[in-house]
Amino acid sequence: MHDQGGEAGDQPVVLVGKGITFDTGGIIAAAENMPGGDASRPGDVVRSMSGLTIEILNTDAEGRLLLCDALTYAERFKPSCVVDIATLTGACVIALGAHASGLFANDQALASELLTSGTETGDRAGQLPLWDDDMGQLKTNLADISNPGGPPAGAITAALFLSRFAQAYP
Repeated sequence: MHDQGGEAGDQPVVLVGKGITFDTGGIIAAAENMPGGDASRPGDVVRSMSGLTIEILNTDAEGRLLLCDALTYAERFKPSCVVDIATLTGACVIALGAHASGLFANDQALASELLTSGTETGDRAGQLPLWDDDMGQLKTNLADISNPGGPPAGAITAALFLSRFAQAYP
């Protein structure tokens, strides 16, 4: 999907999402999550599109593996910002309940705009922190980063994982 409605030379706003078959749950990264002999297993190490290696410690956190590559892919558009609209983890429901979406941001001005827009449209969000204090849960001896965090701060560590792939833009 490409919207050509901006002025020539404007940096685009990129929307990122995911689609996983056999799971719940702009740029839509899609994959089949069916069991099989070639399926990922705990302990596997994969290389992301960005070049970072990821140790898979939880095969139920496969969506963020798609999103990290989608976020890397978004860099080629030189966006003014990227908005990742995806079910990140059920831990957001634990933190915020069923009536608000979780919002993580590396740019507070953009976060404020999204929070205001959500309030005005009835699609509310609650902002959760991206504190490096919880990054230690993603450490691994076998790769640059591991794919799950928590359960303490599960939603935050999922967002921190993705933040490693969204450093080139707000």
